[in-house]
This record gives sequence, C-alpha cells and structure tokens, in this order.
Amino acid sequence: MAEHHEKKEESLLDKIADKIHGGDGSSSSSSDSDHDASPSSMKSKIKRLFGREQPVHKVLGGGKPADVFLWRNKKISGGVLGGATAAWVLFELLEYHLLTLVCHALILALAVLFLWSNASAFINKTPPRIPQVHLPEDPVLQFAAALRNEINRGLATLREVASGRDLKKFLAIIAGLWVLSIVGSWCNFLTLFYIVFVLLHTVPVFYEKYEDKVDALGEKAWIEIKKQWAVFDAKVLSKIPKGPLKDKKKA
Repeated sequence: MAEHHEKKEESLLDKIADKIHGGDGSSSSSSDSDHDASPSSMKSKIKRLFGREQPVHKVLGGGKPADVFLWRNKKISGGVLGGATAAWVLFELLEYHLLTLVCHALILALAVLFLWSNASAFINKTPPRIPQVHLPEDPVLQFAAALRNEINRGLATLREVASGRDLKKFLAIIAGLWVLSIVGSWCNFLTLFYIVFVLLHTVPVFYEKYEDKVDALGEKAWIEIKKQWAVFDAKVLSKIPKGPLKDKKKA
C-alpha cells in the first residue's frame, strides 16, 4: 500500500511539473509571437506619407512607366534617363533647335537609305529593308484619355479653390504657384522638365528603399506643421472677419 501511495504521489508530481513546463512553453511561445509581431505592429502604426495606402508601384500608376521610374529593369531605366540627358545637352547646352535637329536627322537618314537602295544593284548587295512604322491606336487613345482626366481634375480643383470654399487649399495652391514661378525664373521650361524627369527617376526608388524611415520622419514633420498651422490660425486667420453667409450657416 505504501508503494502504491508513493507511486500516486510521484505521478501527481510529474503531472504538476508537466503543467508548469507546458505553461512556461506557452508563455515563452506567446512572448516569442509577441516579439515577432512587434515589428509588423510598429510598421502598421507608422502613418504613410500623404496618407498613402497602396505600394509605391501602384501610386505611380503601375505597368511599364512605374517599372521604369523604380528601376525594375536597370538597362531600360538607364537608357531612358540617358536619352533625356542627351536631349537636354543638345537643346540646352549646345543650343540646338528641335526643328533643326529633326530636319538634319531626316536628311541624313533619307540620303543614306536612298544611296544604299540605288547602289545595291551595282555592288551586288540586297537593298535595305525599310520597316513600315505606324502608331497603334489603343495606346494613343489611352494616353489621351488619361491626359484628359488629369486636366479635368486640375480644372475642377482650380474651380473649387476659386469658389472660396477651402482656405487651406487656396493658400497651399497659391504658395505652390508662387514657388513654381520663382523656379521658372531661374531656368527655362526644358531645364525644369528635365529636373522633374530626373527627380521621377531618383526620388521614388529612394523612397521605396527607405520607406519606413522616411514615413517616420514625415509623420514628425507633419505633426510640427500642424502645430505651426494651429498657431497661425489662432493668431491670423481667426482674426479675419467672416462674411455674413458663413455667420448665417453657423447660426
């Protein structure tokens, strides 16, 4: 009987020990899971720049243009940027005119092809195969439709601002146009276009690489801007007399 009692005690002790170790394992696993989930939770807490909810690739429109801007294919992106740089050097630094360049290129191409086609019979070589080049209809229509939508959106925004409904948007657009006018006085349209083109090939890929750090800094900067705007609103905007229509609406 004594031996049977001792065996029961041992079995109870073993069960208690198993439960303790099981609880420790579950607690350790839960702590590990909490530890693993902490980076993702921290990332979810970070507010994306400009309230962005989609990846950078989708924000840029997706497709091949986004692939070029994000350097998915380094050869294509480098070729596009190199071509834009060569065009800027020709037209800005060498002061070449677009019409002159197009005419000289066509003269050279037509002269070479014409002489080659006529000389092929004398030198016993096949004449050049000149491909038939035509613009496809669908991409042109898609580009025109997208451009029309953007122009209509810009016109709608300007109309909304001009109607006096949103003071913040009005001040933001006025400040942006003022900065753009200053930048336009520093350089011509071609140089400005080239600068924007280079920024499109550098800023998005840099932002995609250091996304979390930039978003954290942007959140801090946005909080500081809100504080300064609140001070400006309290000291300046709140003292501007409001019209009778706005007073009636509030009443």
